[in-house]
Order: sequence, then structure tokens, then C-alpha cells
Amino acid sequence: MLRLRQVTKTYPDGPGTITALGAVDLDIAKGCFVAVMGPSGSGKTTLALIAAGVDTPTSGDVWLDDFDVAHASAAKRAVLRRRRVGVVFQSGELDPLLTAAENVALPLRLDGMSAARAAEQARTALHRCGVDALARRFPAEMSGGQRQRVAVARAIVGNRELIVADEPTASVDTATARAIVELLAGLAGDGLSVLMTTHDSRLAGFADEVVILRDGTRVGDATAARADDGSIGAK
Repeated sequence: MLRLRQVTKTYPDGPGTITALGAVDLDIAKGCFVAVMGPSGSGKTTLALIAAGVDTPTSGDVWLDDFDVAHASAAKRAVLRRRRVGVVFQSGELDPLLTAAENVALPLRLDGMSAARAAEQARTALHRCGVDALARRFPAEMSGGQRQRVAVARAIVGNRELIVADEPTASVDTATARAIVELLAGLAGDGLSVLMTTHDSRLAGFADEVVILRDGTRVGDATAARADDGSIGAK
């Protein structure tokens, strides 16, 4: 389980500070899909980066089971992301010089796994995301939606437990966005924990829980009931 307790992130601003997150609590259980909604500047990306161990909070605690994410060294957090936490960014951020299979295998190779075993696990992850036919293609030979699916495959390869997706549908069309979120929901159904940030209530409607941020503060959750178009309402 991922647990955030009183997580605060501030940045210096001249003589004062800017608060990006203010005392946020969040739990994500195994197999749970949580969406974080809010307008630009609400702190969604900051929360995602802290949850994934890319960044650290100014104060507060972040735990992934018994691993103290908030106070771990940068090196230990890098190992965490290679082995247990996968991250999907807005634009996928695939290496343009590597094929899809090589991109997906990269975290395993960086962690010391043999090329043959990493390639096998990469094929499994690509198949799970429905893009195994793209294994030999380079990013420039893929559509935006295909690149994002490959990025998701890279995030789940190996024995990852938590997927953090920061606005993973920002650069794709509506139909592709829905397909990507359905993929994330399916991964949660298979037992992975998923945290996704989004500004689109229709996409957030696929999640088990929706958290609403405003000005860095958790201001509420969303109702479980969904409208016919998949949108959700705030409590």
C-alpha cells in the first residue's frame, strides 16, 4: 500500500515560499485505481512525482509498504523506480534511439538483468498492453497513443507494484485517451496499484476513487455515481 501523510511541498520565492502541496493525506491499496483531479497549478504533478519517489516532500511521510520513500536517498529511490514503481509521463519520454522492446527492457537492464531475460519480460509487458506488434519499431514510427502504451508497458515491466501516471492522456485524442485509461483500469484489476492525475472528469470516472486538489490542498473526493457520459460529481 502507498501511504502519504501530511505531505507538504514548498519552494522558495524571494523572501517567502510557495506551497505546492499542503498537508495532503492519501492511501492507495493494492489493486486500487485512484485518480487525482484539479486545475492547472493545483499540485497534481507535484503529488505524482512525490508518490513515485522522483521528488521528496518538504515535510510529511511517504511509505510504500515498509519502504520510507520520503527519507530515502536519491540512489535508493532510483532503485525503487526500477523495481517497484513505474512512472508514465505526459509525453511518454521514450528514448528515440531504442526500439519499443528496448525501451521497455531498459529499467531491467539498468538494474543488472541479463539481456535475454529482460527481452522476454519486455515482450510480456508489451503483450499485456496490446502493443507487442510494435516491439521492433522506434518511437518516431509510432502514433502518440502507441508511444503512450509502450510507456505504460515500460512502467509495468518486471515486478512493479505501483504505477504513477501524470496526465498520461494529455497529448492524445479522445478515443485513444479512453483506451489508455481503460488499460490502466485493467492493470489495477490485475492487482497493480495505480495513481493517475487528470483534468478530465470523464477519464477520472474509470477510477475506484477520485481525489480533488485545489491550490495544493485536498478539498474533497468525488461521488461514486457516474453520469451517462462517464463524468463524475464532487462531494
